[in-house]
Amino acid sequence: MDRKTGNIILIGMVAGAILGVLCGYLMGDFMLQLRFLGTVFLNGLKMVVVPLVVASMIVGVTSLGDIRTLGQTSFKTVTFYMATTGMSVLVGILLVNIIQPGVGIDNFGAFVPDVVDSSRGKTLIDVVTGLIPSNIFQAASSGKILPLIVFSLLFGGVLSSLGEAGKPVIQLFEGINKAMMKIVVIVIYFGPIGVFALIGGIVAENRSSLDQLVSGMGWYIVTVIVGLLIHAIITLPIILKLFTRKSPVQYFLNMGQALATAFTTASSTATLPVTIECVEEKNNVDKRAASFVLPLGATINMDGTALYEAVAALFIAQIYGVELSMGAQVIIFLTATLASIGAAGIPHAGTVMMVIVLDAVGLPLEGIGLIWAIDWFLDRCRTTVNVWGDSIGAAVIGQTSEFSKPKLT
Repeated sequence: MDRKTGNIILIGMVAGAILGVLCGYLMGDFMLQLRFLGTVFLNGLKMVVVPLVVASMIVGVTSLGDIRTLGQTSFKTVTFYMATTGMSVLVGILLVNIIQPGVGIDNFGAFVPDVVDSSRGKTLIDVVTGLIPSNIFQAASSGKILPLIVFSLLFGGVLSSLGEAGKPVIQLFEGINKAMMKIVVIVIYFGPIGVFALIGGIVAENRSSLDQLVSGMGWYIVTVIVGLLIHAIITLPIILKLFTRKSPVQYFLNMGQALATAFTTASSTATLPVTIECVEEKNNVDKRAASFVLPLGATINMDGTALYEAVAALFIAQIYGVELSMGAQVIIFLTATLASIGAAGIPHAGTVMMVIVLDAVGLPLEGIGLIWAIDWFLDRCRTTVNVWGDSIGAAVIGQTSEFSKPKLT
Protein backbone atom coordinates (compact mmCIF):
# COMPACT_ATOMS: atom_id res chain seq x y z
CA MET A 1 0.00 0.00 0.00
CA ASP A 2 1.45 3.36 -1.00
CA ARG A 3 1.84 6.13 1.56
CA LYS A 4 -0.87 8.39 0.07
CA THR A 5 -3.49 5.63 0.13
CA GLY A 6 -2.46 4.68 3.65
CA ASN A 7 -2.87 8.25 4.87
CA ILE A 8 -6.34 8.49 3.30
CA ILE A 9 -7.41 5.26 5.01
CA LEU A 10 -5.98 6.46 8.33
CA ILE A 11 -7.95 9.70 8.09
CA GLY A 12 -11.02 7.64 7.28
CA MET A 13 -10.46 5.42 10.33
CA VAL A 14 -10.10 8.45 12.63
CA ALA A 15 -13.22 10.02 11.14
CA GLY A 16 -15.04 6.71 11.47
CA ALA A 17 -14.10 6.48 15.15
CA ILE A 18 -15.36 10.01 15.90
CA LEU A 19 -18.56 9.48 13.93
CA GLY A 20 -19.01 6.11 15.63
CA VAL A 21 -18.88 7.69 19.08
CA LEU A 22 -21.47 10.32 18.15
CA CYS A 23 -23.81 7.89 16.41
CA GLY A 24 -23.40 5.28 19.14
CA TYR A 25 -24.46 7.78 21.77
CA LEU A 26 -27.25 9.45 19.81
CA MET A 27 -28.54 6.50 17.74
CA GLY A 28 -27.73 3.50 19.87
CA ASP A 29 -30.28 1.05 18.46
CA PHE A 30 -29.31 1.86 14.89
CA MET A 31 -25.59 1.33 15.60
CA LEU A 32 -26.25 -1.99 17.30
CA GLN A 33 -27.86 -3.15 14.07
CA LEU A 34 -24.80 -2.04 12.08
CA ARG A 35 -22.34 -3.66 14.47
CA PHE A 36 -22.12 -6.74 12.24
CA LEU A 37 -20.04 -4.66 9.80
CA GLY A 38 -17.44 -4.20 12.51
CA THR A 39 -17.55 -7.91 13.27
CA VAL A 40 -16.86 -8.67 9.61
CA PHE A 41 -13.83 -6.33 9.66
CA LEU A 42 -12.54 -7.86 12.90
CA ASN A 43 -13.03 -11.39 11.62
CA GLY A 44 -11.11 -10.45 8.49
CA LEU A 45 -8.11 -9.53 10.62
CA LYS A 46 -8.43 -12.60 12.83
CA MET A 47 -8.70 -14.81 9.75
CA VAL A 48 -5.07 -14.22 8.79
CA VAL A 49 -3.56 -14.18 12.29
CA VAL A 50 -2.72 -17.89 12.66
CA PRO A 51 -1.17 -18.44 9.20
CA LEU A 52 0.57 -15.06 9.41
CA VAL A 53 2.08 -15.75 12.83
CA VAL A 54 3.32 -19.20 11.85
CA ALA A 55 4.67 -18.11 8.47
CA SER A 56 6.25 -14.86 9.66
CA MET A 57 7.93 -16.52 12.65
CA ILE A 58 9.34 -19.33 10.51
CA VAL A 59 10.53 -16.84 7.89
CA GLY A 60 11.99 -14.64 10.61
CA VAL A 61 13.88 -17.51 12.23
CA THR A 62 15.21 -18.95 8.99
CA SER A 63 16.27 -15.50 7.77
CA LEU A 64 18.61 -15.23 10.74
CA GLY A 65 20.82 -17.79 9.04
CA ASP A 66 23.12 -19.13 11.75
CA ILE A 67 20.97 -21.01 14.27
CA ARG A 68 23.08 -19.56 17.09
CA THR A 69 21.74 -16.14 16.16
CA LEU A 70 18.26 -17.29 17.18
CA GLY A 71 19.25 -17.63 20.82
CA GLN A 72 20.95 -14.23 20.86
CA THR A 73 18.01 -12.48 19.22
CA SER A 74 15.46 -14.22 21.45
CA PHE A 75 17.39 -13.22 24.56
CA LYS A 76 17.67 -9.58 23.47
CA THR A 77 13.99 -9.42 22.49
CA VAL A 78 12.69 -10.90 25.74
CA THR A 79 15.10 -8.74 27.78
CA PHE A 80 13.93 -5.59 26.01
CA TYR A 81 10.26 -6.42 26.46
CA MET A 82 10.69 -7.34 30.12
CA ALA A 83 12.59 -4.10 30.76
CA THR A 84 9.97 -1.86 29.15
CA THR A 85 7.16 -3.75 30.90
CA GLY A 86 8.90 -3.24 34.24
CA MET A 87 9.25 0.48 33.51
CA SER A 88 5.53 0.80 32.80
CA VAL A 89 4.58 -1.05 36.01
CA LEU A 90 6.86 1.20 38.05
CA VAL A 91 5.20 4.30 36.57
CA GLY A 92 1.77 2.93 37.44
CA ILE A 93 2.69 2.10 41.03
CA LEU A 94 4.21 5.54 41.60
CA LEU A 95 1.16 7.32 40.19
CA VAL A 96 -1.41 5.32 42.16
CA ASN A 97 0.50 6.06 45.38
CA ILE A 98 0.58 9.77 44.57
CA ILE A 99 -2.99 10.21 43.29
CA GLN A 100 -4.63 7.56 45.55
CA PRO A 101 -7.74 7.22 43.36
CA GLY A 102 -9.42 4.58 45.56
CA VAL A 103 -9.51 6.57 48.77
CA GLY A 104 -13.09 7.48 49.70
CA ILE A 105 -14.81 5.28 47.10
CA ASP A 106 -17.50 2.84 48.28
CA ASN A 107 -17.07 -0.85 47.42
CA PHE A 108 -20.82 -1.36 47.12
CA GLY A 109 -21.80 -3.65 44.27
CA ALA A 110 -18.49 -5.50 44.03
CA PHE A 111 -18.68 -8.87 42.29
CA VAL A 112 -16.55 -11.35 40.37
CA PRO A 113 -17.19 -11.24 36.58
CA ASP A 114 -17.81 -14.60 34.92
CA VAL A 115 -14.72 -14.35 32.70
CA VAL A 116 -12.61 -13.82 35.82
CA ASP A 117 -14.37 -16.44 37.92
CA SER A 118 -13.61 -19.09 35.31
CA SER A 119 -9.90 -18.31 35.61
CA ARG A 120 -9.62 -18.87 39.34
CA GLY A 121 -6.79 -21.20 40.26
CA LYS A 122 -4.70 -20.32 37.20
CA THR A 123 -1.03 -19.84 38.11
CA LEU A 124 2.19 -18.88 36.36
CA ILE A 125 3.01 -22.60 36.22
CA ASP A 126 -0.10 -23.09 34.07
CA VAL A 127 1.19 -20.38 31.74
CA VAL A 128 4.55 -22.13 31.41
CA THR A 129 3.05 -25.58 30.77
CA GLY A 130 0.73 -24.04 28.19
CA LEU A 131 3.73 -23.04 26.08
CA ILE A 132 4.06 -26.58 24.72
CA PRO A 133 0.90 -27.60 22.85
CA SER A 134 -0.16 -31.25 22.93
CA ASN A 135 -1.91 -30.68 19.61
CA ILE A 136 -0.65 -27.87 17.39
CA PHE A 137 -3.83 -27.85 15.28
CA GLN A 138 -6.02 -27.60 18.36
CA ALA A 139 -3.91 -24.66 19.58
CA ALA A 140 -4.38 -22.98 16.20
CA SER A 141 -8.14 -23.53 16.14
CA SER A 142 -8.39 -22.18 19.70
CA GLY A 143 -6.40 -19.07 18.82
CA LYS A 144 -3.62 -19.84 21.32
CA ILE A 145 -0.81 -17.81 19.80
CA LEU A 146 2.01 -18.38 22.32
CA PRO A 147 2.16 -22.17 21.78
CA LEU A 148 2.15 -21.53 18.02
CA ILE A 149 5.12 -19.21 18.41
CA VAL A 150 7.06 -21.82 20.38
CA PHE A 151 6.33 -24.42 17.69
CA SER A 152 7.26 -21.99 14.90
CA LEU A 153 10.56 -21.12 16.61
CA LEU A 154 11.44 -24.80 16.89
CA PHE A 155 10.28 -25.63 13.36
CA GLY A 156 12.13 -22.67 11.83
CA GLY A 157 15.30 -23.50 13.73
CA VAL A 158 15.22 -27.10 12.49
CA LEU A 159 14.58 -25.96 8.90
CA SER A 160 17.67 -23.74 9.13
CA SER A 161 19.78 -26.76 10.04
CA LEU A 162 18.58 -28.94 7.13
CA GLY A 163 20.46 -27.09 4.41
CA GLU A 164 19.26 -27.83 0.86
CA ALA A 165 16.49 -30.14 2.07
CA GLY A 166 14.88 -27.31 4.02
CA LYS A 167 14.95 -24.66 1.27
CA PRO A 168 11.72 -25.70 -0.53
CA VAL A 169 9.80 -25.63 2.75
CA ILE A 170 11.26 -22.22 3.64
CA GLN A 171 10.25 -20.88 0.22
CA LEU A 172 6.73 -22.21 0.78
CA PHE A 173 6.37 -20.27 4.04
CA GLU A 174 7.90 -17.16 2.44
CA GLY A 175 5.14 -17.34 -0.18
CA ILE A 176 2.47 -17.85 2.48
CA ASN A 177 3.81 -14.87 4.42
CA LYS A 178 3.66 -12.60 1.36
CA ALA A 179 0.15 -13.81 0.50
CA MET A 180 -1.10 -13.12 4.03
CA MET A 181 0.30 -9.59 3.91
CA LYS A 182 -1.56 -8.98 0.64
CA ILE A 183 -4.78 -10.11 2.31
CA VAL A 184 -4.06 -7.74 5.21
CA VAL A 185 -3.86 -4.81 2.77
CA ILE A 186 -7.24 -5.79 1.30
CA VAL A 187 -8.82 -5.94 4.76
CA ILE A 188 -7.34 -2.54 5.71
CA TYR A 189 -9.22 -0.92 2.81
CA PHE A 190 -12.43 -1.60 4.76
CA GLY A 191 -10.93 -0.12 7.94
CA PRO A 192 -12.96 3.13 8.07
CA ILE A 193 -16.28 1.26 7.84
CA GLY A 194 -15.16 -1.39 10.31
CA VAL A 195 -13.94 1.18 12.85
CA PHE A 196 -17.15 3.18 12.54
CA ALA A 197 -19.32 0.11 13.17
CA LEU A 198 -17.19 -1.29 15.99
CA ILE A 199 -16.82 1.97 17.93
CA GLY A 200 -20.48 2.87 17.39
CA GLY A 201 -21.62 -0.52 18.65
CA ILE A 202 -19.33 -0.39 21.68
CA VAL A 203 -20.55 3.08 22.71
CA ALA A 204 -24.19 2.10 22.13
CA GLU A 205 -23.82 -1.03 24.23
CA ASN A 206 -22.12 0.81 27.11
CA ARG A 207 -24.10 4.05 27.20
CA SER A 208 -25.32 3.25 30.71
CA SER A 209 -21.77 3.22 32.08
CA LEU A 210 -20.55 6.37 30.31
CA ASP A 211 -21.43 8.50 33.32
CA GLN A 212 -18.97 6.43 35.37
CA LEU A 213 -16.18 7.65 33.12
CA VAL A 214 -16.55 11.12 34.60
CA SER A 215 -17.98 10.45 38.06
CA GLY A 216 -16.93 8.07 40.84
CA MET A 217 -14.29 6.23 38.82
CA GLY A 218 -12.85 9.41 37.37
CA TRP A 219 -9.59 9.50 39.33
CA TYR A 220 -8.93 5.83 38.67
CA ILE A 221 -9.33 6.43 34.94
CA VAL A 222 -7.09 9.51 35.15
CA THR A 223 -4.39 7.50 36.93
CA VAL A 224 -4.40 4.75 34.30
CA ILE A 225 -4.51 7.16 31.34
CA VAL A 226 -1.73 9.39 32.71
CA GLY A 227 0.42 6.34 33.36
CA LEU A 228 -0.16 5.04 29.84
CA LEU A 229 0.61 8.47 28.35
CA ILE A 230 3.86 8.81 30.31
CA HIS A 231 5.00 5.42 29.06
CA ALA A 232 3.79 6.02 25.49
CA ILE A 233 4.96 9.57 24.85
CA ILE A 234 8.01 9.78 27.12
CA THR A 235 9.57 6.41 28.00
CA LEU A 236 9.13 4.54 24.71
CA PRO A 237 9.99 7.48 22.38
CA ILE A 238 13.19 8.14 24.36
CA ILE A 239 14.16 4.48 23.94
CA LEU A 240 13.35 4.65 20.21
CA LYS A 241 15.48 7.77 19.73
CA LEU A 242 18.43 6.49 21.76
CA PHE A 243 18.68 3.09 20.11
CA THR A 244 17.57 3.78 16.54
CA ARG A 245 17.92 7.53 15.91
CA LYS A 246 14.50 7.43 14.27
CA SER A 247 12.09 10.33 14.73
CA PRO A 248 9.51 9.26 17.35
CA VAL A 249 6.91 11.64 15.87
CA GLN A 250 7.27 10.29 12.34
CA TYR A 251 7.40 6.72 13.61
CA PHE A 252 4.17 7.33 15.54
CA LEU A 253 2.40 8.84 12.52
CA ASN A 254 3.45 5.89 10.38
CA MET A 255 1.94 3.53 12.97
CA GLY A 256 -1.41 5.34 12.83
CA GLN A 257 -3.39 2.54 11.17
CA ALA A 258 -2.11 -0.08 13.61
CA LEU A 259 -2.78 2.08 16.66
CA ALA A 260 -6.29 2.93 15.44
CA THR A 261 -6.97 -0.76 14.84
CA ALA A 262 -5.64 -1.63 18.30
CA PHE A 263 -7.96 0.87 19.96
CA THR A 264 -10.91 -0.36 17.94
CA THR A 265 -10.40 -4.11 18.38
CA ALA A 266 -8.83 -4.13 21.89
CA SER A 267 -6.72 -7.04 20.63
CA SER A 268 -2.97 -7.06 20.00
CA THR A 269 -3.35 -10.35 18.15
CA ALA A 270 -6.06 -9.10 15.80
CA THR A 271 -3.98 -5.96 15.18
CA LEU A 272 -0.80 -7.93 14.44
CA PRO A 273 -1.26 -8.07 10.64
CA VAL A 274 -1.67 -4.29 10.47
CA THR A 275 1.25 -3.77 12.88
CA ILE A 276 3.58 -5.80 10.67
CA GLU A 277 2.47 -3.89 7.58
CA CYS A 278 3.07 -0.49 9.23
CA VAL A 279 6.42 -1.43 10.77
CA GLU A 280 7.88 -3.02 7.63
CA GLU A 281 6.44 -0.89 4.87
CA LYS A 282 6.03 2.55 6.46
CA ASN A 283 8.80 2.64 9.07
CA ASN A 284 11.30 0.61 7.03
CA VAL A 285 12.24 -1.72 9.87
CA ASP A 286 14.27 -4.77 8.85
CA LYS A 287 11.71 -7.38 7.73
CA ARG A 288 13.69 -10.15 9.40
CA ALA A 289 13.41 -8.35 12.73
CA ALA A 290 9.73 -7.47 12.28
CA SER A 291 8.82 -11.06 11.31
CA PHE A 292 10.50 -12.37 14.43
CA VAL A 293 9.87 -9.68 17.03
CA LEU A 294 6.29 -8.55 16.36
CA PRO A 295 4.47 -11.91 16.71
CA LEU A 296 6.43 -12.51 19.90
CA GLY A 297 5.63 -9.02 21.17
CA ALA A 298 1.90 -9.43 20.48
CA THR A 299 1.84 -12.27 23.03
CA ILE A 300 4.44 -11.46 25.68
CA ASN A 301 4.92 -7.68 25.52
CA MET A 302 2.03 -6.07 27.39
CA ASP A 303 3.34 -2.75 28.73
CA GLY A 304 -0.10 -1.17 29.00
CA THR A 305 -1.70 -4.29 30.45
CA ALA A 306 0.97 -4.66 33.13
CA LEU A 307 0.61 -1.00 34.15
CA TYR A 308 -3.17 -1.39 34.30
CA GLU A 309 -2.93 -4.51 36.47
CA ALA A 310 -0.64 -2.79 38.98
CA VAL A 311 -2.80 0.34 39.17
CA ALA A 312 -6.01 -1.70 39.46
CA ALA A 313 -4.60 -3.88 42.25
CA LEU A 314 -3.53 -0.90 44.35
CA PHE A 315 -6.79 0.89 43.55
CA ILE A 316 -8.78 -2.10 44.86
CA ALA A 317 -6.61 -2.19 47.98
CA GLN A 318 -7.34 1.49 48.63
CA ILE A 319 -11.09 0.95 48.21
CA TYR A 320 -11.09 -1.87 50.76
CA GLY A 321 -8.83 0.08 53.10
CA VAL A 322 -5.96 -2.43 52.87
CA GLU A 323 -2.58 -0.91 53.63
CA LEU A 324 -0.02 -2.54 51.35
CA SER A 325 3.57 -2.53 52.59
CA MET A 326 6.54 -1.81 50.38
CA GLY A 327 7.16 -5.56 50.20
CA ALA A 328 3.59 -6.19 49.02
CA GLN A 329 3.95 -3.53 46.35
CA VAL A 330 7.19 -5.15 45.18
CA ILE A 331 5.25 -8.40 44.85
CA ILE A 332 2.65 -6.57 42.77
CA PHE A 333 5.45 -5.13 40.62
CA LEU A 334 6.97 -8.56 39.95
CA THR A 335 3.66 -10.38 39.54
CA ALA A 336 2.15 -7.78 37.18
CA THR A 337 5.32 -7.84 35.07
CA LEU A 338 5.39 -11.64 34.84
CA ALA A 339 1.64 -12.18 34.57
CA SER A 340 1.42 -9.84 31.59
CA ILE A 341 3.53 -12.34 29.62
CA GLY A 342 0.74 -14.87 29.88
CA ALA A 343 -1.99 -12.38 28.96
CA ALA A 344 -3.37 -13.38 25.59
CA GLY A 345 -3.73 -10.60 23.02
CA ILE A 346 -7.52 -10.63 23.26
CA PRO A 347 -10.11 -8.28 24.86
CA HIS A 348 -10.21 -8.34 28.69
CA ALA A 349 -7.16 -10.65 28.89
CA GLY A 350 -5.48 -8.24 31.32
CA THR A 351 -8.49 -8.35 33.61
CA VAL A 352 -8.38 -12.13 33.66
CA MET A 353 -4.66 -12.14 34.54
CA MET A 354 -5.42 -9.80 37.44
CA VAL A 355 -6.54 -12.92 39.32
CA ILE A 356 -2.86 -13.82 39.72
CA VAL A 357 -1.90 -10.31 40.86
CA LEU A 358 -4.69 -10.00 43.43
CA ASP A 359 -4.12 -13.51 44.79
CA ALA A 360 -0.42 -12.76 45.23
CA VAL A 361 -1.17 -10.10 47.89
CA GLY A 362 -4.44 -11.52 49.23
CA LEU A 363 -6.84 -8.93 47.79
CA PRO A 364 -10.50 -9.87 47.10
CA LEU A 365 -11.34 -10.81 43.52
CA GLU A 366 -14.71 -9.11 43.98
CA GLY A 367 -12.85 -5.83 43.58
CA ILE A 368 -12.54 -6.54 39.87
CA GLY A 369 -16.29 -6.02 39.59
CA LEU A 370 -15.83 -2.41 40.67
CA ILE A 371 -13.81 -1.60 37.55
CA TRP A 372 -15.60 -3.95 35.17
CA ALA A 373 -18.14 -1.40 33.95
CA ILE A 374 -15.46 0.86 32.49
CA ASP A 375 -12.95 -1.82 31.51
CA TRP A 376 -14.19 -1.76 27.91
CA PHE A 377 -12.69 1.73 27.54
CA LEU A 378 -9.42 1.20 29.41
CA ASP A 379 -8.91 -2.12 27.61
CA ARG A 380 -8.65 -0.23 24.32
CA CYS A 381 -6.25 2.33 25.75
CA ARG A 382 -3.85 -0.24 27.16
CA THR A 383 -3.98 -2.37 23.99
CA THR A 384 -2.95 0.67 21.96
CA VAL A 385 0.09 1.14 24.21
CA ASN A 386 0.87 -2.58 23.93
CA VAL A 387 0.99 -2.35 20.14
CA TRP A 388 3.03 0.87 20.26
CA GLY A 389 5.56 -0.90 22.49
CA ASP A 390 5.70 -3.89 20.12
CA SER A 391 6.50 -1.65 17.17
CA ILE A 392 9.31 0.11 19.00
CA GLY A 393 10.71 -3.24 20.11
CA ALA A 394 10.94 -4.31 16.46
CA ALA A 395 12.80 -1.11 15.57
CA VAL A 396 15.27 -1.48 18.45
CA ILE A 397 15.99 -5.18 17.84
CA GLY A 398 16.32 -4.42 14.13
CA GLN A 399 19.36 -2.27 14.97
CA THR A 400 21.22 -5.06 16.78
CA SER A 401 24.26 -6.77 15.33
CA GLU A 402 22.30 -9.85 14.22
CA PHE A 403 20.37 -7.76 11.70
CA SER A 404 23.13 -5.39 10.67
CA LYS A 405 24.87 -8.21 8.82
CA PRO A 406 23.59 -9.94 5.68
CA LYS A 407 21.71 -13.23 5.85
CA LEU A 408 24.02 -16.24 6.09
CA THR A 409 23.58 -19.06 3.59
